Amino acid sequence: MNKFIAISGLLILTFGYTLFSCRQKTIAPEKAIAQTLLAQVDSFILAKDSLLAVAKRSPANEKELQRLFIQLRLSYKKFEWASEYFSPAESRFVNGPPVQEIEVASGQVFEPAGLQVIEAYLFPKYDKSNQKELIRQITLLQKGCDRYKGYYTNIDILDWQVFDATKLEVFRVLSLGITGFDNPLTKKSSQESAACLESVKNALAYYEDKAGDEHLPALCDSALGYLKHHTDFDVFNRAEFITRYGNPITTRITNLEQKLKIHIIRYNRLLNQDAKTLFDKDAFNADAYAPNPESFSTAKKVALGRALFADPILSGTNTRSCQSCHQPEKAFTDGVVKNTVIGSKKLIRRNTPTLINAALQPAQFYDLRVGTLEDQSLAVVQNQDEMHGSMKAVAVRLWQNKDYRELFSPAFPKKNRSAIDTLEVMNAIGSFVRSLVYLNSRFDEYMRGDKTAMNEEELNGFNLFMGKAKCATCHYMPLFNGSFPPRYMLVESEVIGVPRSMAETDIDDDMGRYDILHTGAFKHAFKITTVRNASHTAPYMHNGVFKTLEQVMDFYNKGGGVGLGFPIDNQTLPPDKLDLTQKEQNAVIAFVKSLDSKLN
Repeated sequence: MNKFIAISGLLILTFGYTLFSCRQKTIAPEKAIAQTLLAQVDSFILAKDSLLAVAKRSPANEKELQRLFIQLRLSYKKFEWASEYFSPAESRFVNGPPVQEIEVASGQVFEPAGLQVIEAYLFPKYDKSNQKELIRQITLLQKGCDRYKGYYTNIDILDWQVFDATKLEVFRVLSLGITGFDNPLTKKSSQESAACLESVKNALAYYEDKAGDEHLPALCDSALGYLKHHTDFDVFNRAEFITRYGNPITTRITNLEQKLKIHIIRYNRLLNQDAKTLFDKDAFNADAYAPNPESFSTAKKVALGRALFADPILSGTNTRSCQSCHQPEKAFTDGVVKNTVIGSKKLIRRNTPTLINAALQPAQFYDLRVGTLEDQSLAVVQNQDEMHGSMKAVAVRLWQNKDYRELFSPAFPKKNRSAIDTLEVMNAIGSFVRSLVYLNSRFDEYMRGDKTAMNEEELNGFNLFMGKAKCATCHYMPLFNGSFPPRYMLVESEVIGVPRSMAETDIDDDMGRYDILHTGAFKHAFKITTVRNASHTAPYMHNGVFKTLEQVMDFYNKGGGVGLGFPIDNQTLPPDKLDLTQKEQNAVIAFVKSLDSKLN
């Protein structure tokens, strides 16, 4: 009887195991991925608890704290592709920037929190006086973990989202990971990027088996091998890694998705979902930040906007056009420190920025006070110093002009038209500015496969820009402005301590974003502008203080305003000297010049 029971039990167990194995083999990829993500979050929690236990000791062992922190970051990187995609709000408090942020719509202020804040407490040295805050920050991570687990347990992950999220993660590695953006003190960029790519490879392996000819796992393994054998942050060859591994990986992810005929839910965003690389000619959607689909550009709107842009009819005095300050032959700047108040010799408040690629940022002006190009045109026309006009009056004058009536009608078809609307004027100008997207520099050609497009000095400059010089931690590749990749939902500002004059005696008194937000952290904060076409847009900074790129490089090399000795308690630019040699500074400048657009 006992033998029968034992045999029966064994058969039941065998059947159960066989059934479980079959289910394991047939489980849908997205379900298996969700289970893996839950396990990875659990591993992150264990790593967090280990760090917390050591942090609570008195005295805590510095080397042990640093070792456990590095393990904690690596455990996070294993599921970063999903956390940043599905739970970006939570990830802000797990691995967000170590600076105060503000939600413009509500005015709510968010204090810095997460791994980057913890890193500053532990590196380069651990100060035991920060023990209480260190413990608090480590403890706060649990909230994010709980929400991650709730999402992966209860929300279905779809196939198209896996492809979208993993490709964006590779873009994140290329634009942020290998620059040291979120590990500036540990400089473990290669190791962390490898952890990210390993997880991307494992997630996509479920789908590779169904197609079998993109060989993504093998390519990812080659990239991992490169990262594991090139761990020196300062000499890492980012140009080689991007062109040899990064671009092919994202290309094959897109190819695999197309071969499997994955149904994609499309939505409006800056980086097109079909982009195979960050450097595709049509990778970025110039209409992404338009107010609504009805505001998207058309050829007729652009033609109308071009005419309006060059016409002084927009100004109150009929003496100044948009083009007066944004001159096409000067890369849509004016070449002066500051232009003058209309009808006066008095200088306006700030330097004139370029409009080239202005459509590729979700906010405008140095203080980021408006969100669309339409609102920008309205603000400029009605600014008493700049154009001293009225958009309502402009619309009336344009309707009285036969030529403009004939341009507006096809650009904005409307039955029984009896007037021109101010929004139509604004949208026409905005559409023209959206036509000024030029991502066609020699650098872009190089990244698209033309190895003759850049010379050795320029490539060395790019690697410095992305690494040792720390430029790319604010001027994000490939747009090289402050639009934060790869989601591009916000554009960042920085406090760098720009001097009032070349005498370097004091910070400029312009308060920047503080005048808009009235939050202390934003005193002297200004938009991170693009460095594309910088060789044609001198002078530089919001006040035009620097006449040459050499002066700009010297300023950054010294550590910004704090490095110059200014008493700035909220500078976000690291105040440490970069210690770039003259040869290295020249190489960075040579690279910047390779970013010049071809406008004709």
